[in-house]
Amino acid sequence: MSDRYDPDYPYGSDADEGGENYNTPLGDYEPHENTYSTADYDDSPFAAYTSGPVIDEHTPFDEQGQPLLGADALPSNEEDDTPQPIYRGGTGDPAFGLLLAGAVAIGLTPMLPANADLRYTLSWGVLALIGVMAWLFGNSQRIGQERLENVGWGIGFALLVGGPFTVFGWDVLGRAVPLAFPGLAAGTLLAYLVFVMPLAETLFFRGVFQETLDFWVVGIMAGVWGLILFFPVMWGEIQQNPAVGLIFAIGLFAMSMLYSYVRERNGLAAAWVCQIAMNLIMIFLPAIG
Repeated sequence: MSDRYDPDYPYGSDADEGGENYNTPLGDYEPHENTYSTADYDDSPFAAYTSGPVIDEHTPFDEQGQPLLGADALPSNEEDDTPQPIYRGGTGDPAFGLLLAGAVAIGLTPMLPANADLRYTLSWGVLALIGVMAWLFGNSQRIGQERLENVGWGIGFALLVGGPFTVFGWDVLGRAVPLAFPGLAAGTLLAYLVFVMPLAETLFFRGVFQETLDFWVVGIMAGVWGLILFFPVMWGEIQQNPAVGLIFAIGLFAMSMLYSYVRERNGLAAAWVCQIAMNLIMIFLPAIG
């Protein structure tokens, strides 16, 4: 038998079964008559399904009260970009951390002036612990791949502000710095200024608080923290010479405000580098000069 298609061969379903349509061409078939009535369809289990859209209590509506159907019901890009709530335990409470660090600094005041380094270590250690925990598990700003331009801006701002301040206030700073860090060797002071102090204050104030507060508010908070930390160590000299305390306080607030501004402008890494440079220019050089 040839495999070629024969238009006259009956390919109907009854051809091989000897039915009534055997040897009848396909073109002679009559369409099957539909014997179902409307009542039969209404009684069927598919009667509840319609071809139109279904509107129920889950259907969203627009501002005019019209139902959103099809692609209109999909969430917009603004809804997709809405930040998800962060678990409270992962972020911690920075206000509580600041109160805890302040309590440690004030509570250890009777140890002064002999154990000023221990008081500094514990006070900055509380800030560093909370800042690092927020950086690892919470909502503190991450330090990504920084551009050299931002780091350069941090150093540039430190030179721009710290340079003239140090030049014109060299004598006052030379007297105030040994009072603020009594009995510390040059190497120990350098470690505090380069590692301990910038790590704690940058991650805590500029990393945690500045995520939700304006930079000038964070600058004031960091300045008040500096007064709480340093003034009890220098209190005897401040009573005898208030000008030293005034110059030192202005310097603290100016430095804190600068770090917060640099963080707002160029990022967290730039603020970190700026604080290290400012500590070297305004504190370390007058101390060894």
